Amino acid sequence: MGDLIDMKKKVTRITLQRMKAKGERIAALTSYDYLSTRLLDGAGIDLILVGDSLGMVIMGYENTLPVTMEEIIHHLKAVSRAKPRAMIVGDLPFMSYQASVEDAVRNAGRLVKEGGAEGVKLEGGKRFVPVIEAIVEASIPVVGHLGLTPQSLYQFGGYRVQGKDDESAGILFQDALSLEKAGCFSMVLEGIPWTLARRISEAVSIPTIGIGAGVHCDGQILVLNDMLGIHEMELPRFVKKYDEIGERITKAVSAYISDVKEGSFPGPGHSYSAGNGEKKGK
Repeated sequence: MGDLIDMKKKVTRITLQRMKAKGERIAALTSYDYLSTRLLDGAGIDLILVGDSLGMVIMGYENTLPVTMEEIIHHLKAVSRAKPRAMIVGDLPFMSYQASVEDAVRNAGRLVKEGGAEGVKLEGGKRFVPVIEAIVEASIPVVGHLGLTPQSLYQFGGYRVQGKDDESAGILFQDALSLEKAGCFSMVLEGIPWTLARRISEAVSIPTIGIGAGVHCDGQILVLNDMLGIHEMELPRFVKKYDEIGERITKAVSAYISDVKEGSFPGPGHSYSAGNGEKKGK
């Protein structure tokens, strides 16, 4: 136990890279608000991603493409106010970095300066090497993202597993090497065969964090709402639901509605009486 990460010490990119070197798995989750972040951090999570997944689970969009910089920054501010031990990474949303290197650096800087991010994540392979290099040169840690990249939804023709054939697997492998060389301190591998994820994880010195990429990655990440059972859509097979909080919320709210309709809430224990020095329930 003495070799494990210090639960009180702030997690940084260096911490995560040391975890890979020690063979210690990285546990990551998304979070979009202050209280959820406090709960995740209290449980000991290593990395918190303010992901563009907020577009679907918070904003009600059909996919991640409409998410704006302002929306990411808004939720980053809430998360950073919790002052978690975990490292905070913010997603660069669609079209915040694709148009030019200048846009990418400026927007990455906004996530750090305005939102409180301690690193940024962007999707794409070796064609984004100049973008990554420029952001890293600006002293901002970068997480890469390969495989099923949701911002490329229309290009892929849907949410499809990537790297299933030898040619596409070879391209993704070379992309991974390129991202490491460009300066990424970690990379997310999403929706790829576990054999390819293992090959990449063994080839790069930076941590790989999987989502639908098998157990051989250096860490795992899930969308918080998915793993807690708070969702409205069919979940992909890689999601493990650890609770059904959505069902429990509906049950609790239904009980509240019944109490209000029947006049049993508020009762004496939830009401105040008149007089000086009144106390709750008296």
